[in-house]
Amino acid sequence: MGSKYRKRRIFWGVGFLTFFTFAVLLNPAAWEKVYFSNVIDGIKNLFSNDDEQYESTVVDENAPLATAVLEKLEVKGRAPKTGYSRDQFYDEWPKEKGCNLRQRILKRDFGESAVLADDNCTVIGGKFIEPYIGEEKEFSDKNQISKGIQIDHIVALSDAWQKGAQYKSKDARYNIATDPLNLVAADASANMQKSDGDAATWLPKNKSFRCQYVARQISVKYKYELWVSSAEKDAMQNVLAKCPEERAVGVTL
Repeated sequence: MGSKYRKRRIFWGVGFLTFFTFAVLLNPAAWEKVYFSNVIDGIKNLFSNDDEQYESTVVDENAPLATAVLEKLEVKGRAPKTGYSRDQFYDEWPKEKGCNLRQRILKRDFGESAVLADDNCTVIGGKFIEPYIGEEKEFSDKNQISKGIQIDHIVALSDAWQKGAQYKSKDARYNIATDPLNLVAADASANMQKSDGDAATWLPKNKSFRCQYVARQISVKYKYELWVSSAEKDAMQNVLAKCPEERAVGVTL
């Protein structure tokens, strides 16, 4: 009897493993870890006083595919970098009721683990799965966070400048720089390695975040009418070929 049941368990176990492997091969994005699924609420309500804005939400399945949005982007070469500086976009993080955007992005991305100072704004502790390197980061004080985490522009401002932003108004550039859709808490070293690279020159070491990363870049560029280079589009297409069901975020066609 024991041998019979062992064989049955082995049979069902092998069957389940085969089914799971087949499902992943058909749709690898379905099994990908979703980083910051609350980004949509964060975009809408970042300066709200309602803490429920930081809870996770289901990604909008009716949002357009990132591949479809990518096809809407103009393809051109880089414009000169002449005249670029960060203050062409913004001078400092905007504040709402005394709490600046950096702290709100930290709170959004740290989620429920975020520990706030007495001002109910400054993040002084917490942990999260850092998306660029894919490792859990835990912090016990503000100095650790300041040294270890930077707020990255997913579409680097220099890249935006060379792909259309320099021809836009100061208000439009300010929106590009301060839109939560374009901001993420990132490992400082990884962010410095990225510098002002686009998808053709830099992708996160964490491969499980690449589809979401590229989809966010496409969404930002579509929202603010920025273009992509030919090499950049090719790189984005190569990433999305592994996750054809990846959705854009915060935009509609």
